[in-house]
Amino acid sequence: MTILKRHDTDAIAHLTMDMPQKLNALSDEMLAALQVQIESLHNDTTIKVVILSGAGKGFCAGHDIKQMNTARSSVDGGKSYYQDLFARCTAVMTGLQNLPQVVIAQVHGIATAAGCQLVASCDLAVAAEDTKFGVNGVNIGLFCSTPMVALSRNIPRKHALELLTTGNFMSAPRAAELGLINHAVPEAELETETMKLATTIDSKLAAVVKVGKQAFYKQLQMPLDQAYAYTSGVIVENLLYRDTIEGMAAFAEKRPPNWQKD
Repeated sequence: MTILKRHDTDAIAHLTMDMPQKLNALSDEMLAALQVQIESLHNDTTIKVVILSGAGKGFCAGHDIKQMNTARSSVDGGKSYYQDLFARCTAVMTGLQNLPQVVIAQVHGIATAAGCQLVASCDLAVAAEDTKFGVNGVNIGLFCSTPMVALSRNIPRKHALELLTTGNFMSAPRAAELGLINHAVPEAELETETMKLATTIDSKLAAVVKVGKQAFYKQLQMPLDQAYAYTSGVIVENLLYRDTIEGMAAFAEKRPPNWQKD
């Protein structure tokens, strides 16, 4: 059984988590499948955009609690398993950010705990208006510490901490207001609107989007002066790209650019 399905539409890769009976939980198997695809996509120059979605009633309900409870029967009470689990989960979340392609989460139903972390770890996100987001581990006595990392880098700290400490859900329109997602749309339009965003990005120069995404995340970690120094170097190199020279000439001459194929 394939739990993570992939099909490509030209330069857009569609990844669908397909364990609807578990609300696409990030089980050991799902994390492994995601890691395989991340490694495959990393060097795939034919793909410019990745869309990540979930089959069934929801996007992703977080970690597989049944597997986590089973691990408690080990001699150390599950400690070594949990350490390994969160190391593997971190590799997936950071792996999405480190991909050269832009990754768009297409979200519906629910995105809770590590599922909400997954949305926050994608570069962009489009969600159905009735989607619910939450980091509600606190409701079962488990603070969502690792989901907190991605969440707090997407939305203001007080709103993030409120979600983490109350276990309350957040609506898609509110998630769009706070910056967790880009757009909240009617569910009937979810796939269309996600594809519209993906197609727009696909129409841009792949080399420019790749270097821009890398620079975006790197400069976020820098002090202001260092960020400007770094990005100045990036933009100078970008100005020397063959297709950038052509694009700027075409703009000045009021004609479409004659870009060579990426």
